[in-house]
Amino acid sequence: MNTSEVSPIILEKAPIILAEIKKANNILLHCHPSPDPDSVGSALAMKFALEQLGKRATVIKGDSEIPQAFMHFPGAKDIVQKNFFEVDLKEFELFIAVDAGGLVTVSRKGEVIFPSTLKVIVIDHHQTNGGFGSINLIEPSYPANCQVLFDLFQIWGIEMNSSIAANLFIGMYTDTGAFKWTGVNHHTFDIVRQLSLYIKDLPRLIADMENSNTPGFLAFEGLALSNIKLFCGGIMAVAVVSKKAIEDILCPNENGLCINLSNEDIRSSEISSFMRTVPGWQIAVCAVETEYGMTKFSFRSGSKSIYDVSKLASSVGGGGHKFASGAVINKPIDEAVSLVVAKAKELYNL
Repeated sequence: MNTSEVSPIILEKAPIILAEIKKANNILLHCHPSPDPDSVGSALAMKFALEQLGKRATVIKGDSEIPQAFMHFPGAKDIVQKNFFEVDLKEFELFIAVDAGGLVTVSRKGEVIFPSTLKVIVIDHHQTNGGFGSINLIEPSYPANCQVLFDLFQIWGIEMNSSIAANLFIGMYTDTGAFKWTGVNHHTFDIVRQLSLYIKDLPRLIADMENSNTPGFLAFEGLALSNIKLFCGGIMAVAVVSKKAIEDILCPNENGLCINLSNEDIRSSEISSFMRTVPGWQIAVCAVETEYGMTKFSFRSGSKSIYDVSKLASSVGGGGHKFASGAVINKPIDEAVSLVVAKAKELYNL
């Protein structure tokens, strides 16, 4: 393969990671909380690659359910319905955390402690990831973790097939905003060209994921977009959704009907991503009180924005990328939003 386009970090870490994989027989993989296609696609693609290497690989769903919109990804139906704390870690020699920006993205259900018998490898692209493994491959210049994996697989000599290609493609497609966000370059498109050769029906792979909205999500979307507040002279827009407002959606409407709103329908990242399409809103935020006293934030900034939202997310215990980050704050929504706005004013001198 031509390694001229491959990150030096990947070239350095690839043989080290492969050496550890060869030592292990049973390898654990997981999806991060509220998984996106880059998380699910990374885990499944890695599973197929490890199986080529003669390893037994297990993917667990992690804290959250896998969205129904992702269940057509090759291998998705084989994901084990357990979180990190429901797994007997003694059954594994190696844990590979893909697309996990920190320990809280392994699990938020408790303190994550790895036994001494379990080797931990981190393969990620979040710039706020400080590295929690014994081996850490973190390449924030890559716009998707699946792009990191493609280069790794090429170096390892993994034979490309339809299952690996579909999972890598869908992770790259979504984490780049359909190839329109910062970090996308000619190397990205060259990889996509190669992957497309193995995918029988590329348009359907995308359509089956995107054309899967529910009445619940549309109700949530309407609620979020109708409760946008502007701060910092109008450059910071925050969609505020309280737990009470979510519960009110579930109440019978004037026709005596209820909307079935599931956890999958509360997709805050899609709201903040849509909000950042407004040119003047340089910091777009969706704040959702998922439980009373707990608020989840999705932060976005546009490609022309001077504001690095990973710094804002990190300041309140979260993390992510310059243009896309997230955090969970253990405060009621009004207090949490006030805290985030205050941090934004402090960080950005607004």
